[in-house]
Amino acid sequence: MDRLFLDTNIVIDLLARRSPFDRAASEVASLADLEKVELVVSALSFANAFYILSKFTSSKIVKEEIRKFKILTDTSDLTDKVLEQGFESNFGDFEDSLQYFCALSKGCTHLITRNGKHFKNSLLPVMNAEEYLNSLSIV
Repeated sequence: MDRLFLDTNIVIDLLARRSPFDRAASEVASLADLEKVELVVSALSFANAFYILSKFTSSKIVKEEIRKFKILTDTSDLTDKVLEQGFESNFGDFEDSLQYFCALSKGCTHLITRNGKHFKNSLLPVMNAEEYLNSLSIV
């Protein structure tokens, strides 16, 4: 079973219903609901999503949306090891390095993001949600 790490932008696409990206993100979440894939999200992404979404919607509503989504996911913690890996990495963006090493720490098979170019040295396949869904129809 694929274990998908969702980058913050995918989580926000889904929770904010950010068109046109929300459709594919929602389909990926539906696969998790059907137990066809496993989803992993970093604790950092939940914090970032809350921060961004609460600028547009009440904190209470945002917390409830995140809580509902959290049921479908496994959380990757920001450990000392992940932080050290991020510090030592050659990523141009520190937050992206943390996301990447969170994915590796949880044994993810794919990294799902809309910023694929930020993960060009990834050992994991990196794709957006639509690309991942399209890859399933090939199999």
